[in-house]
Amino acid sequence: MLGAKILLVDDEVVFTENMSKLLSSRGYRVATANSGDEAIRNLERENFDVVVLDLKMPGMDGLTTLKEIKKLDLFTETLILTGHGSIDSALDAIKLGAYDYLTKPCEIDELVAKIEGAWGKKDEEVKKDIQEKIQKVVESPSSVFDVFPREKK
Repeated sequence: MLGAKILLVDDEVVFTENMSKLLSSRGYRVATANSGDEAIRNLERENFDVVVLDLKMPGMDGLTTLKEIKKLDLFTETLILTGHGSIDSALDAIKLGAYDYLTKPCEIDELVAKIEGAWGKKDEEVKKDIQEKIQKVVESPSSVFDVFPREKK
């Protein structure tokens, strides 16, 4: 079974390259972005299970990037990476809908545990959405014909 599809977003290229190798070696499918703008472009093109997002970046910072990710209304969970001095910003990110945060530098095992938790939450949200759609069809059988129109004779 394939691991979660992860988008690593950090302006430190060496960090994203090294973390990408470490996560890939553990079975994750990893893409990287080195700016908030690049992250949004990636998310508009393809689906990711978990976004690992640095808060401190030049240009579009992590909080602004998170707000843009939320506007896309995707089934993805965002994990925040922050320096020790930015815990308040990380808590702001959680208020905006981030799954959780980690302080940098972080241990790979701690990051993997958080990714697994975020991935599990994302899967639960997808299942809930599907169940809600099925329930709407069950409650209103006529809507089935909106989804599957009858052929005309």
